[in-house]
Amino acid sequence: MNAAKLMRDGLWDNNVVFAQLLAMCPAMAVTTSATNGLGMGLATTAVLIVSNILVASIRHVVSAQVRIPVFVVLIATLVTIIDLVLNAWLHELYKVLGLFIALIVVNCAILGRAEAFAVRNPVPAAAIDGLAMGVGFTAALTVIGLIREILGSATVFAQASALLGSHFAFLEMKIDAWNGALLMILPPGGFAVLAFLLAGKRAWELKRRQTARASESHCSVPGPASA
Repeated sequence: MNAAKLMRDGLWDNNVVFAQLLAMCPAMAVTTSATNGLGMGLATTAVLIVSNILVASIRHVVSAQVRIPVFVVLIATLVTIIDLVLNAWLHELYKVLGLFIALIVVNCAILGRAEAFAVRNPVPAAAIDGLAMGVGFTAALTVIGLIREILGSATVFAQASALLGSHFAFLEMKIDAWNGALLMILPPGGFAVLAFLLAGKRAWELKRRQTARASESHCSVPGPASA
């Protein structure tokens, strides 16, 4: 188990949003603010970690013929628990996320990691994979939400205290010099932000590969023959 590689895959190389292009429904629907994106990402991360652990724990018990229904039942149970917890203790955030909490059950990233990784690996590796994928997903939603919030609402982490507690109220800011553009908090704005972020990620990776190849070519050039 290479924990560093698993973390890198989840955060960057195999990021749920920026590499796999999965979970587009919550990525576009709930990222009207950074706080909403962070809340949805944290809820999904909790489900990812626990579901991966449970799937890895029962992988030798459940037969291949029924594993998909079993995985769905496990994920649905976890999502129901998360839904009730948010409704009880983070009701303001729950009212914003609403239906999309329940839709975590059909999030391709969760069932995909269960089927592609957790069912084939031991519990520690599955837990790290769930954490990495969840943190990468949370980071993606938060970044998209932050950009859309700044451009669309002229605020930063609005209602962060409702999610993180009163100690994090300092994150909430209002940009007085900008009134915001409504388009950015509508679906077209979300797709535009995602497109620019994807283009930036691809361009950076291409530049890094070109630099690495140039460095390798430079190192492989033989020096002048000694007299």
